[in-house]
Amino acid sequence: MRGPHNIWRVIRTGATFTRTGAMGVALEAMDAPRSIRVGARVLSAPFAWLGLKGDESLPPVTRALTALGPAYIKFGQILSTRPDVVGNELATQLRVLQDKLPPFPTEEAKRVVASELEIPIDEVFSEFSEPVAAASIAQVHQARLAEGGRAVAVKVLRPGIQRAFRKDIDAFYLIAWLVETLAPGARRLRPQDVIAHFESVVLRELDLRIEAAQAAEFASTTAKDDGFFVPAVDWFLSSRQVMTLGWAEGIPFGDPEAIDAAGIDRRELAARTLQMFLRHALRDGYFHADMHHGNLKVGPTGEIVALDFGIMGRLDDYTRRVYAEILMGFIRKDYKRVAEVHFEAGYVPADRDVDEFAQALRSVGEPIFGMDASRISMARLLAYLFDVTEQFGMETRTELILLQRTMVVVEGVARSLDPNINIWKVARPVVEDYISRNIGPKALVSDLARTVQVLSRLGPRLPQLAAALLISQTNPPPPPRGTPLRERITYVGIGALLGAALVALGALL
Repeated sequence: MRGPHNIWRVIRTGATFTRTGAMGVALEAMDAPRSIRVGARVLSAPFAWLGLKGDESLPPVTRALTALGPAYIKFGQILSTRPDVVGNELATQLRVLQDKLPPFPTEEAKRVVASELEIPIDEVFSEFSEPVAAASIAQVHQARLAEGGRAVAVKVLRPGIQRAFRKDIDAFYLIAWLVETLAPGARRLRPQDVIAHFESVVLRELDLRIEAAQAAEFASTTAKDDGFFVPAVDWFLSSRQVMTLGWAEGIPFGDPEAIDAAGIDRRELAARTLQMFLRHALRDGYFHADMHHGNLKVGPTGEIVALDFGIMGRLDDYTRRVYAEILMGFIRKDYKRVAEVHFEAGYVPADRDVDEFAQALRSVGEPIFGMDASRISMARLLAYLFDVTEQFGMETRTELILLQRTMVVVEGVARSLDPNINIWKVARPVVEDYISRNIGPKALVSDLARTVQVLSRLGPRLPQLAAALLISQTNPPPPPRGTPLRERITYVGIGALLGAALVALGALL
């Protein structure tokens, strides 16, 4: 598929980007080499008349992607999570990219549901509405179960969407190959890696069983959170192309007038939204990574209702602790500690000067903390922080970039509800609570207990492991050729000590 027959798609893409004015904007945002910029303009100019016109009210890149269709829209949405590739300004533009497309016929959706569930639809649902939402990959219908009468939301993939996406992804690979071949200097942008990342994300979204699993896990981790609700998955009515969730009534977050009319305190709701996100990221290491207005509702009793679980973020224990310490360091204006955390985590090369790095961090934090509450931005701080760390040689960390992108979106949602929200004041109790539980003496005891628990699972095997290690030390493999004598002695000694430790531990257990 990644061959010459995709040339027409490449020509149409280039022509559309040229006609809409997106070509220059995109290449400049990605800091593409001059040879790429000139070559792209020269090659695409004669074909501009073949390009799609798009909606002239949209910014150039958003206009081009929207005109080119579902795969391009989704590509733009995913690129909005990668400011390291497209730059902060273009990433901000792409965040508002909407994938609202005309729905496909309800009868077609019913056919897909019946085929996937292998049962006549009338036996499952007593009601099945027209589409209530339609996006690039799927659309949603409100339905009512024939047995019990419970209201549910049925998400159905667009027919043929897998094949359509695969064709466009093949064209993306061809474009990436052309870029790398014709302009070797652009390889630093890793275009084929970017496409591979896009492909992996989209293929997961094209299997609704994965989204259902993500929704179920998120519901489990947040089950005890007062004021937060995730609809339950109906596994017996879900498959690769169909996902059924409990129907969630509520007021869209994008309708502040209706929220006010319902008597809900918008200031409290804004603070709770931000705190819930931080709690999920720090406490659980599993967070909703697409928390824009369209995916949030206010429930009947004021609870936050989360929807659409196609994009979720995950952080391991260590990364969460690092992130919390960085945030707390900035809140306390302890820039030296923030710098030390970066070095301890290995984010910044050890040969850099920690004091110079702390000074650079101060240049990031002080101007932001000098602003009034309505302008203080954690998202801006994180963006500046990544700029500084990049100057000091920090490598791109995808999980932190996704966290930053989500923080930007959540902060925007909170400010739309309360323009004067003090982000740091709201965040501080959540961060302090996490640190008190996970950093310090209590955390050390907990870590040791978990370590012993893991070792105890090996208890029955420890005698065999120890015996095998001792045997190997009786006739140990020779150290690597050229190893100095002192290191040869250490090489054997460490093995003997480890064997003795295993024997002792086995005896204790």
